[in-house]
Amino acid sequence: MQGARLTASNIACQRGDRLLFQNVDFALEGGAALQLTGANGTGKSSLIRILAGLLPAFAGTVNRQCAAALLDERPALDPHLPLGRALAFWQKLDGPEDNQAMRLGLGDLLDVPVRYLSTGQKKRAALARLIGQRAPLWLLDEPLNGLDSRGVALVEALAAEHCRGGGICVIASHQPFTLAGIARLDLRDFAA
Repeated sequence: MQGARLTASNIACQRGDRLLFQNVDFALEGGAALQLTGANGTGKSSLIRILAGLLPAFAGTVNRQCAAALLDERPALDPHLPLGRALAFWQKLDGPEDNQAMRLGLGDLLDVPVRYLSTGQKKRAALARLIGQRAPLWLLDEPLNGLDSRGVALVEALAAEHCRGGGICVIASHQPFTLAGIARLDLRDFAA
């Protein structure tokens, strides 16, 4: 994860005819974390998608000097497959890296079809996929939704480990996210 870097310069986002935010600037090096905050509709998820390259910025530039992995409300796991097979599909593409299914409390669920998992279980399964990608940049959109207190603590611990290992985390969340040294950017401060 050496050399991981993410720079956003003068980013603006427009959805339909509405300019959500403008003049967003930040630079993150390996080991850094940034939490995006703001009310519903301020553009947190849109900024995450811009950083991932899935949504064009209305203005400004994003420079990523590392691979990125996205975790959002869509776990990208086939809902008809048992969880173990759904994770194995991605493991064939991402490489043999351990996705830590056991550590995430999924060991007893590997034979359960993804569609029958609870919201929190699906979130932990998506985290297993995220870990397996071995991407230096983690883009986490509402990663705590649907998790109980133990799940929240686990996500925070995983993010801390990722940053200690030289990775970068950008976290869009309404909920407090406990991570030493995390910077915060409130998109309400950049409203158009």
